Amino acid sequence: MNAPTSMTTRPRHLLDFQDWTPERLHAILDNADTMLQVLDRPVKKVPALQGLTVCNAFFENSTRTRTSFELAARRMSADVLTFAAGASSVSKGESLRDTLEVLTSYKVDAYIVRHHAAGAAHLVARYSGKPVINAGDGRRAHPTQALLDAYTIRQEYGSLEGKKVAILGDVRHSRVARSNAELLPKLGAQVVLCGPATLLPPGLAQMPGVTLTTDPREAVRGAHAVMALRLQRERMGGGFLGSLQEYADTYQVNDTLLGEAESGAIVLHPGPMNRDLEISSDAADGPQSRILKQVENGQAIRMSVLYHLLVGRN
Repeated sequence: MNAPTSMTTRPRHLLDFQDWTPERLHAILDNADTMLQVLDRPVKKVPALQGLTVCNAFFENSTRTRTSFELAARRMSADVLTFAAGASSVSKGESLRDTLEVLTSYKVDAYIVRHHAAGAAHLVARYSGKPVINAGDGRRAHPTQALLDAYTIRQEYGSLEGKKVAILGDVRHSRVARSNAELLPKLGAQVVLCGPATLLPPGLAQMPGVTLTTDPREAVRGAHAVMALRLQRERMGGGFLGSLQEYADTYQVNDTLLGEAESGAIVLHPGPMNRDLEISSDAADGPQSRILKQVENGQAIRMSVLYHLLVGRN
């Protein structure tokens, strides 16, 4: 397995992209190519993390992300401790810090943290003394999802430089949208966030390389990649939308809307999908869709991140 290029001031954690340079981000994407080769072998396993223990600390329900991280660690021969809050003392009132102290006593070498509260992964990083990967914290960030999105776009075009990425839907409640808005411009892409005004926080327009619009045709016009976001009805208290049908009529990613994009523009979705609400079945399953490719790439990206933080350190 090829090691990432040696660099100085390597980040200790992946909590967001604040301390990550484009050079380091490209190293993660480059090394994912090697990880995909591993996943194509008859024996999909390498000894890179042998002897290390990775803790999947999931304080919020997840299927795709938890499974992807668990497989990524096991593919690299790590021992995996999976922690589910619903079956733990957290359900009895134990604090995050107390839970962390218990897990630390098991000699964990790295934490993968998913939590409903923004900043939880930062708290774990502060108290654990071990590398921490943020697997989603509140509405704030989901960096490995953004990395796999970027990797999927790069596979298609060879580079993100000069590419336009349109992200449509429930931006307000989406940590995926925020992480992509932070990451993609670092790699040279232009990001357009689009949705109803009630679901489009104006403060995001202050991020470099990011523009906002409530007009889906304007957002998609000339785009090389179009991402639909899940409408997170479980996070809404009401008043955000007139009706689901009105939302679908205006903002659904479908063949008609894709007609405004660049010819051959790819379709993305972080999952899970509300079919025929934020995305039509034709678009989700059509020849431009790379949604299943995103899932496949997620494992390779997470292997690359684990390798970068645990093995490739200077």
